[in-house]
This record gives sequence, structure tokens and C-alpha cells, in this order.
Amino acid sequence: MRRKPLLKFWQIWNMSFGFLGIQFGFGLQNANVSRIFETLGAKVEDIPILWIAAPITGLIIQPIIGHLSDNTWCKLGRRRPYFLFGAILASIALFIMPNSPVLWVAAGTLWIMDANINISMEPFRAFVGDMLPSEQRTKGFAMQSFFIGLGAVVASMLPYIMTNWFNISNVAVNGEKIPTSVKWSFYLGGIVFLSTVLWTVITTKEYSPKELKEFEEEKTKERPNIKQVYISSTKLLGKFFRNGTISIFIGLLFSYLIYYFSLEKELYILSFGIAVFGIIQIITALFTRTGKTKNGLVVIITDLFNMPRTMRQLAVVQFFSWFALFAMWIYSTSAITSHIYGTSDTTSALYNDGADWVGVLFAVYNGFAAVVAFLLPVLAKHTSRKITHMISLILGGIGLSSFYFIKDPNLLIISMLGVGVAWASILSMPYAILTGSLPSEKMGTYMGIFNFFIVIPQILAASILGFFVKDFFHDQTIYALILGGISMIIAAFCVLFVDDVDAPNKLKRISKK
Repeated sequence: MRRKPLLKFWQIWNMSFGFLGIQFGFGLQNANVSRIFETLGAKVEDIPILWIAAPITGLIIQPIIGHLSDNTWCKLGRRRPYFLFGAILASIALFIMPNSPVLWVAAGTLWIMDANINISMEPFRAFVGDMLPSEQRTKGFAMQSFFIGLGAVVASMLPYIMTNWFNISNVAVNGEKIPTSVKWSFYLGGIVFLSTVLWTVITTKEYSPKELKEFEEEKTKERPNIKQVYISSTKLLGKFFRNGTISIFIGLLFSYLIYYFSLEKELYILSFGIAVFGIIQIITALFTRTGKTKNGLVVIITDLFNMPRTMRQLAVVQFFSWFALFAMWIYSTSAITSHIYGTSDTTSALYNDGADWVGVLFAVYNGFAAVVAFLLPVLAKHTSRKITHMISLILGGIGLSSFYFIKDPNLLIISMLGVGVAWASILSMPYAILTGSLPSEKMGTYMGIFNFFIVIPQILAASILGFFVKDFFHDQTIYALILGGISMIIAAFCVLFVDDVDAPNKLKRISKK
């Protein structure tokens, strides 16, 4: 039996480099797809529905790909086939998106593009768990944070760069609908996406199933507290039926109340989601009852009910963290333009100055996150991963809440530095803590399930924040950012209750014994 060897800096760089391309895809999508939708005739009120593709595809695709990659082994390895397959299809979609002739083509392309970006991205998280020992995982996920921050900044600015550096037109020409600068940005994004993922595929060799088994045996020997009792789907049969029935009832009751009291229609997303989860549990129970326990759906749902304790604790942290982030992403423009610039007139120059400044602020927090990513492992080494994540989330919560008290837009840069620290930590520390609690043979599946606790708070935020802003905050969206700041601080204190079973300092104590 043996432990995973330590990797050199450039080995960690190479295995994470593909994340730069993945973030190019996400960055271009986040910054330009709404613009494309509106250009092709979408109404402003329809854009959130068109965007529902992003969280739903992540919710569905990631656990499926995680489960498949756990059970794959070929010449390319275990995770690399999915990197490559997703990158090829996502790159093709990036070329198609800015050439969409009508709205429905653009909406369909978004689903395809987002699905394949998720196919590439999901195994990268498990890849770090496969390749790195506990003492290097913080550095590995921090490297991913660096590439995410760098990719987000560059990809978001690409149309601006195309126009101002290369004199490419930022308006549509020759009767076309999409600006030339946007088209070339997507083309370049497709090339970067595929080439960076190819670099990782070519330069990084995965461990064989035999080697991974040996590493897992050694980890279990060093950390007997990692082992857990796994409850089979057969023993969970009654729970599937009971919980499924309750979920369906709550979902339908909630839907009726939304209809009866004429509440915000966005709340249907939440009520239908609860009911659908109940239906999925009933289907899982029916498969189990007929002996189809190897069915992928049954395996994933059974694994969901068998989540390690550390993962359950981190799920709470993730929920409050991502609720805060989604509040920021949805309402920053409205909050800053109305509360700081003092206008809600979307046709005014003042409003557009404020909206442009929001773009700058988002670039600031992403860019600062890329820098801070390399400092977090140092702080974690001298404290712990938990303390590092707690401090980062507190800084992010303070930064987000401070928007209410600031009148000078330039000072918001300081606020965004706090958000940048939190963003860098959110992209690295939870995964570094989580990975050590997961069995290697289910690493991909659990990483996919862990994505639930990123997507669900986003769907919840999209469902209820509009209701809160309208009925409780009287359309003053600055309070949504305060709510986000409070949510992030709650997440920070929840970190204290997380058991980092594979912490490097625990390894040192065990080694001394």
C-alpha cells in the first residue's frame, strides 16, 4: 500500500489548465447571451426563463457525468474522455451561438452549450481528488480558482478588446443581427476552450484503477474515521416512497397557494422543483422494488441519501454562499444604479454609466480572486482550511453589505475586493475539504451531487428574491444585496461546524502517533 505522490507546480498547472477554457465558455455565455437574446427579439421579462437552462442543465448533467466517469476506464483514462468530448461539442456551440438566425435557435444552443460545458467541468473537480494527496488539494483547487478568475475577466472583456484594440465593429454589419465583435469573441472562446482542455488531456496522465484502489486503502488505514456505513437502496425503499409522497404533496400544495393568492409566478419554479424531486424518489423506489438497483438513477439517489457527514455539513455552507452570490449577480446593476447613481431610467446616460461600472466591478472581483487564489493555501497552511474559508466568507459578506453605506461608486472597488476573496475561497476550500471525505470510487458522483447545493440556492434565489424585493423591500433592490451579505456571513459561521476529516494537520498528528 502507498500514498499518492506529491506533484510539482507545473504538473498541477497542467492538470488545471483546461479550466481556463471552461471559464472562457462560461464567461462569454454570462456576459453576452442576454444581449444576443434581446437582439433576436426576446422581451426583458422573458430572459430569466430563457436563462433557466443554466441551473437546470447543471442539476441534471453533473451527477450523471460524475457517475459515468466513476465507472469509465479507457485509453484516455477515467475523466479525460469527458473533458475532451464536452470541450469539442461546447466549442462547436460557441461557434453557432452568435450566428443564431432566430431566438429559438439561440435558446436551444444555450441548452446545448451549457450542457457540454458542464460535461467538461464536472470531472475536473473529481480529477483533483483523484490526482492529489490531501496536503496538495488546497493548492490544486486554488489553481482552478486562479484560472476561473483569469478566464472570467478576459472572456467578459473580449468584445471590448475586439472593438478597442483590434478595431472590429461593435455593431452588426451587412444586414446581420449580432455585432461582429461578439461573433469573433465567441470564435476565439471556442478555440481557447478546446485547446486548453486538449493541453490538460495531453500533458496529464491519470492513475490506473489499481493505483487508485491502493491509495484508497492507505487513506482508510490512516483515517479510519472516514469509513461510513452505506445503506443500500433496498433498505431505503420505504424512505423513498415516504419522502417522495411528502415532496409531491408539498409541491402541489405550494403551487395551489401561489395560484390562489396570485403570488409571483417565479415561485412556481420552486414548487414544481419540490414536486419533481418527489416524483424522482417514487421512480427510484419503483426501480428498486423491481430489483433494478444498478440503474444509474437509483445509484445517484441512493448515494444522495448516503452523503458523508462532512458533505452534509458543507451543503449548508454552500447553500448560503451561493444564495448570496446569485443575489449579487441578479441585483447588482439595479441596486447600484438606483441606490448610488440615483436613477432607474434605463434610457438615461447616468443609468448606463452605472451599469458599465457594474461590469468593471465584476471584473475587479474576478481578477482579485485570481490573485488571492495563490494566497489562500498559505493562509490555510498556517491556520486551517476551515478558518481560511470562514474569514474569506466574512470578508465577502461585509463587502456585499457595505454597498448600502457607500455613496461614492469608486469605493465599491474596496467592497468588491472582499467579494473577490470570498469568491476565490468558495471555488476552492469547500472542494478541498469535501474531497478527503469521499470514497475514490464515487468521487465523480458525489462531486456532481455536491453541485445540487450550488444550483438549488440559485433556483431558490430566482424564485423568491423577486417576491421579497417587491412585497417586503418595496422594489429597493439594495436590500437584496444586504440579504446576500447576511447570507454569506451565516455561511461563514456554519463552516465552524464542518468536520474536515482529511485535514493535513490531522495527518501530521496521526503520523506522529
